[in-house]
Amino acid sequence: MTALVERPGMAVPSRLGRFAALVAVADPAVRESVTRTLRMLGAVNVEHATSVAQARAMARTGPRALFIADAGLPDGSGAQLVSELRSAGWNRCVVLSSNADPFAVRGAVAAGVRCYLVTTRPEGVGFEGRGGENGVDSLSEREVEVLQHVADGRSNKDTGALLGLSALTVKSHLARIARKLGTGDRAEMVAITLRAGVIQ
Repeated sequence: MTALVERPGMAVPSRLGRFAALVAVADPAVRESVTRTLRMLGAVNVEHATSVAQARAMARTGPRALFIADAGLPDGSGAQLVSELRSAGWNRCVVLSSNADPFAVRGAVAAGVRCYLVTTRPEGVGFEGRGGENGVDSLSEREVEVLQHVADGRSNKDTGALLGLSALTVKSHLARIARKLGTGDRAEMVAITLRAGVIQ
């Protein structure tokens, strides 16, 4: 799974020890995979919706730690719903889509989406992140600093400016982190290290 868009204020729970989430996905298989991953990351309450209308009604109970929506729900746009819920206080939102077309991504960004994940993936590779050979414990102090800035939604360029590094060096750090954690997806890297308590 590849994160195409991660804007400032990227949507991830502040701590993934125990959190609640709302998942709006119509496809049962994808919904089950997302739910399984969230529970693995520490979710104690995962509620499900299969349409924009159902998700909107369920969201009225108040912001949870995380909202995940399919971009193409049966009765409307998950990206537009994310924009609506963000204005209602749901600051941590992710849009899932099988469409990597630049125009689709641009439309999601225009709707206020901060994290856009493409769900197409090689056969046999699930939604869950793969475990790396070295793991979280092998991360260097600098790599942890880089990940903290990624969790805060900063770009490679902004992270480099704050740490006195070039954007290319930040990219190199992220490549090493990806090898250690077994995933090149920035959102998954953040989730793994949040759960381990390495970053906040």
